[in-house]
Amino acid sequence: MSDETPAPEAEAAAPEKPGYKRFRRPFNAPRLDPQAAERQGKVASLAFDKFKDFAKVKDFMNTHDDTLGGRPIDLAVASPEGLAAVQEFLAK
Repeated sequence: MSDETPAPEAEAAAPEKPGYKRFRRPFNAPRLDPQAAERQGKVASLAFDKFKDFAKVKDFMNTHDDTLGGRPIDLAVASPEGLAAVQEFLAK
């Protein structure tokens, strides 16, 4: 007589699937406040409109500029005045 249903022991031995991702790293970095994130997006868009190349935008945003007195991305995120300074610089 052949029994095609699995034995109860086989079902109990199967591991239970976790309800979360075990190997996901927790996000511990500080998050930007909504206004700072908006300024960051605005300055990135303006830089892309000017340079039309992601590599040039990345270099511009992350390189210290003596005229501005810092990295454009840091200045724009820090304050509305910093964003205005970077906007004025990009308008030239």
